[in-house]
Amino acid sequence: MTHDTSHAFRFADAKLALDVCGVGDANLALIEDRLSLDIANRSDEIILHGQAASVELGFAVLESLYDRARRGMDVEPADVEAAIRLSQSPLELRGADGDLFAENGKAAGGSIVASEQLGTANIAISTRKKSISPRSPGQARYLLAMRDHELTFGVGPAGTGKTYLAAAMAISHLLEGKVRRLILSRPAVEAGERLGFLPGDMKEKVDPYLRPLYDALYDMLPRDQVAKRLEAGSIEIAPLAFMRGRTLSEAFVILDEAQNTTAAQMKMFLTRLGEGSRMVVNGDLSQVDLPRGVKSGLRDALDALRNVKGIAVNRFDSEDVVRHPLVGRIVKAYDSRPVPEAEAYKTDADRS
Repeated sequence: MTHDTSHAFRFADAKLALDVCGVGDANLALIEDRLSLDIANRSDEIILHGQAASVELGFAVLESLYDRARRGMDVEPADVEAAIRLSQSPLELRGADGDLFAENGKAAGGSIVASEQLGTANIAISTRKKSISPRSPGQARYLLAMRDHELTFGVGPAGTGKTYLAAAMAISHLLEGKVRRLILSRPAVEAGERLGFLPGDMKEKVDPYLRPLYDALYDMLPRDQVAKRLEAGSIEIAPLAFMRGRTLSEAFVILDEAQNTTAAQMKMFLTRLGEGSRMVVNGDLSQVDLPRGVKSGLRDALDALRNVKGIAVNRFDSEDVVRHPLVGRIVKAYDSRPVPEAEAYKTDADRS
């Protein structure tokens, strides 16, 4: 039998209290709805009333939002939704030795090294234009994986922030002097990487395939700084075909849309890793555009590297989608369908 309880959250700063509560207490109304609470705003304190577990979560959400406001960050409805998701989920941390092939924060064999509440974890990335923090448990695990591992795989559906957060982490490393170069790449699979058939110079040929990477950069750095760094070579955006034969030292390297690599391309890319570098490989195995019967290089790598030390794998799902809420429901609907006949040619290993 559960009993209702009440708890007061007191603000030390009245101005920050307004930021947390939102215009017309809109943020409080959102917390009320999502956590089934009754919330009363009494100017200097918020009274939470409901079942004990919900009150505890609501208090953790308010703590998280107040900390966000105190650090000068906006508190929008999307940030409230993020705080609720994070407060409801345990954060599973990997060991400091970095030798765990981690999936969703679990060590090899399924053991958990340590835990803390995501809602109270101070995980944020600062760039020149904004401070970026995780908005789902999967995003928080992903940021920790990139922070603690030299090679991280981010696998999951569109809208989960794989590219955006990887770019943010890379820019943070670049600005802090941890690496000298930021290299972003993706396969131009739609053109079969036969770029000579496309009109224009090389930049005009490859830009349509790399546009999402440019968009992420422009959201975190002023455009003039992006342009200067591109010209100086400290930021490089190139198709995967241009990686062959190179050794990428003191660089933060991101491979996006990795599901569209072949096994040979993926091996080529991974073996470019040089001294002082980090790599992040992202992809969505439900959106492979390779010719029929060709196994995705991303799937092949996940199979081949399962027991290799120093690698982290973070798998996102529909609960981590942070675009329009409808996108999460669309992903969930597709994932719930039976395997289509078109997939029948694949082996069980391919589909695992």
